[in-house]
Amino acid sequence: MKKKSQTFLVLFLALLVQVSFAQVKQLTGTVVDEDGFALPGVNILVQGTNQGTQTDFEGQYAIDVVSADVLTFSYIGFKTETRTVGNATQMNVKLSLDASELEEVIVMGYVSKKKEDITGSVVQLDSERLVAATTVSVDQALQGKVAGLNISSASGTPGAVSNIRIRGRSSITAGNEPLYVIDGVAVVNPNVSGSSSGSSLTALSSLNSSDIESITVLKDASSTAAYGARGANGVIVITTKSGRAGKTVFDVSTSYGFANNAVDGPIVLTAAEQEMLFYEALYNDYGEDYEFSLGEAKDFYQTYPSSFGSDYTQWNAAGRPEADWQNVVKNKNAPIQQYNISANGGGVDHNFYASLGYYKQEATAIGSRYERISGSLNFSKNFSDKLTFNTINNVSHTFQDGMLEGSAYFSAPRAAEFFMPAIYQPYNEDGTINLGTRLPNPLWIAKEEIDDNKFNRILSNNSLTWDTPIENLIFTTSASIDYQVINYKNYRNRISGDGAATNGNGWQTHNSSVSYVFQNSLDYTMEFDRHKIDLKALQEFQENRNYFLLAEANEFGTDGLTNLSSAGSPLSASSSFTDWAVASYMGTVSYSFDDKYVFNGTYRREGNSRFSSENRWGNFWSVGAAWNLHREDFLSSDNINLLKLRASYGVTGNANIDLNTYQVLFQYSTNYAGTAAAFPSTYGNDDLTWETNRTLDLGLDFGLFQNRISGSVGYYTRESEDLLLNVPLSRTTGFSSQTKNVGRMENKGFEVELEFDIVRSDDFNLRIGGNFATNDNEVLELAKDGAGKEINITSGSQRVESGHAAYEWYLPTWAGVDPDTGVNTYYISGSEGETTTVYNDAEKDWQGASALPTISGGINFHIDYKGFYIDADVFYQGGHKIYEGWHLYTSQGNAYSFNAYQGINTVLDRWQNPGDITREAKVTSAFEPWELNSKYLFDGDFARLRNVTIGYNLPESVNKILNIINGRIYLKGTNLATWVKDDNLVWDPEVDASGFLEIFTPPTKSVVLGVNFKI
Repeated sequence: MKKKSQTFLVLFLALLVQVSFAQVKQLTGTVVDEDGFALPGVNILVQGTNQGTQTDFEGQYAIDVVSADVLTFSYIGFKTETRTVGNATQMNVKLSLDASELEEVIVMGYVSKKKEDITGSVVQLDSERLVAATTVSVDQALQGKVAGLNISSASGTPGAVSNIRIRGRSSITAGNEPLYVIDGVAVVNPNVSGSSSGSSLTALSSLNSSDIESITVLKDASSTAAYGARGANGVIVITTKSGRAGKTVFDVSTSYGFANNAVDGPIVLTAAEQEMLFYEALYNDYGEDYEFSLGEAKDFYQTYPSSFGSDYTQWNAAGRPEADWQNVVKNKNAPIQQYNISANGGGVDHNFYASLGYYKQEATAIGSRYERISGSLNFSKNFSDKLTFNTINNVSHTFQDGMLEGSAYFSAPRAAEFFMPAIYQPYNEDGTINLGTRLPNPLWIAKEEIDDNKFNRILSNNSLTWDTPIENLIFTTSASIDYQVINYKNYRNRISGDGAATNGNGWQTHNSSVSYVFQNSLDYTMEFDRHKIDLKALQEFQENRNYFLLAEANEFGTDGLTNLSSAGSPLSASSSFTDWAVASYMGTVSYSFDDKYVFNGTYRREGNSRFSSENRWGNFWSVGAAWNLHREDFLSSDNINLLKLRASYGVTGNANIDLNTYQVLFQYSTNYAGTAAAFPSTYGNDDLTWETNRTLDLGLDFGLFQNRISGSVGYYTRESEDLLLNVPLSRTTGFSSQTKNVGRMENKGFEVELEFDIVRSDDFNLRIGGNFATNDNEVLELAKDGAGKEINITSGSQRVESGHAAYEWYLPTWAGVDPDTGVNTYYISGSEGETTTVYNDAEKDWQGASALPTISGGINFHIDYKGFYIDADVFYQGGHKIYEGWHLYTSQGNAYSFNAYQGINTVLDRWQNPGDITREAKVTSAFEPWELNSKYLFDGDFARLRNVTIGYNLPESVNKILNIINGRIYLKGTNLATWVKDDNLVWDPEVDASGFLEIFTPPTKSVVLGVNFKI
């Protein structure tokens, strides 16, 4: 006992000596998150006791310590950090997010909800996942990241419009594009290009992706019913970045790179190959009758040179020069550059976010580029503890130097690539541009012609929020404006090309569009015992006004003067004004008991000026329920973080049709005997009203093992009824069609979202995820004639008929090339049985697929180790078919391919001798007619390595030397590899929703080097 007392006394004295000699000092510092923003209220404990402090509003702290003290920094939602004081007098700490502790909040436009409280199908992507893609328009960054969402684009020209379909096609002849909501306000997202024949330009290209905080995709009625008659096609909610209180942090980023076509595409014939095929075609067509051999075909041609319209004699005399138009029209390694700076911060009663950005990209075809200057200023101010003002503002100027596209326009650079015979040279011997080519020389067109789109946009959303004297009752009023001004200038030069016949042609348009949105809402939250009720009532009014002006003129007196005032022959001038309005009243209720059982409902009554006053108002609603199984005692486990069953059902609408369709209209744009005259232009239909969609959605959301395994599985069925259908009329009426509410269509499918955190640690992380979706579309009912027979509303190669997918391919079925004669054969009826060599004797038949994918998916991958990281994602879609739209001129093996225009080298695999088994028929010197058939219908399945990013986050030691919060450097690739299922498909497989392979600028493959710093 005495020995123990002595030991205790020695220890006590030693501790006393240590404390007496330990020098107490003040330690100061800041605590921030991973992005450098201050964290107020962080709990700082010394030696694990209650002695400690908290950070102030700017994340700063000061505490008395000794060198041996150990500090613990803890904050809800962040990983705890431990530090030993040592010799430090200042200690700045960065806390990282703890994913297992965070409750994800989903922004759904009008409301935001915890993931546990959502009863519908909703996917949200944060800014980190959005910046992985190098895209002009933010919607393109969604490709492959959301189950059930398909994006396609006919053109890879920077700024071009994309087609987006969420869970397939909901309408047959009305619009199928989703509704876009920016910061809680529905916006108009048209093609703002002033040209119908040139490059398209999406209004979304005005947004800088660096200013986007998140994008949420709403897919089912439970989440979209709040948007009423505009929610049937799904809703894409875009939320921009807002300010965060604390020390001002600057974010600076820049990137530079190069782009080329994503795939090489078909290879055109050389001039020598064209000549060879030309002589072979003459032999096939005339050899027997005129008794000459294949080797004598050239002599036969030279005997009758004017009979075949070919220039091979002159070409041989010139020494057989070969032109490479494919490379002439390409803008190889087209540069991409981007610069962004933003500032974020605030004080006790205010915060702000401000940014300035510049983006420039050249197209991969000559003569086209895109530029954007954008800026934003978002500011929030607490006037008092009850009243808050918030303003969100985005301004941008967009310029697109476009070009003719689609190959029907022979002045288009891509048309020259596939239509200009290789015997014509780009340049004369003296180096000047050759203007004697059969088609307009694209070098001259790119230099002398104008296709300029200038798009200016102002988005401003301003609101006041009042915390009323009634507890938990909040009133918000807001007013927003979306002001768009589009100026388009077109000039066709007077020397060569489309304007040569009229000594030059000019066309200019001015379009200004303004949308006003006014909202008033009440939010009330009530909690008692284990019950929670959230109520929202909203009144909204939106109006759009559009002014349009155009003028056209010919006869320009001299080169270099391109404005219409310099034209000697005015042709036309026109102006128009359109407007529409939507008024609505909406209410939502959400109830949860013990955070286990969730029920919600939405009701919206909406009126739209697109319909007559008798049918203007519609009712839209949804109900939903969710059961959070993981909160039940019988499933309570540390390994089950989320296990939720959900179900919803509701009715949404579609009013996406032209204005004034319900009215009988007259136009006054003609004259009779020199006097103004009117003529009927619209048949009208007073009974016209909403197209409705009834959607059932079932799903299971889960998160297991500290959310190391997470995802969802779902099933949906959506029936569209009272379709806004353009029904053909008898020509005796004087009209081709009338829009009616008739018909039904169904979409159904499964969706899966999965993510696996295979390794999760401080130094090393490995994550893989993906999504998969199916879509089965079927037309259930269409309009019928007086005899009860279904009316065919389509013609051509696609058909709409009950029992089939909408716009399923409907063509004569190709039966192959006859190995004895070398001619194409076709099934007379159906896809088997008797064949014929006479195209017109073959009946059309269903080809078993439409142009829209029936399956789609994506895979994403992330790995990081001590600052180094790799991100990659792959996109896939399939189950559909696409059609080669210009095969007559490029691959049908006739005079168009190797005489008038420029064929592709698939023709070289043609039939030549009896017994040959080949896909290509024997060549002919005739100018064949169009023969649309299944030979040129290809499986559309393809996969793309959409994005790959290799980067390095600078270590803390380097950040300190550079005096920055954090920094990173990265190398990013887009569309680096493409896999195509159909070996016969030599074109880029990504086409728009029409399914036709057109000769547009293809999607691009790019590599970009970038740096990012937070200061």
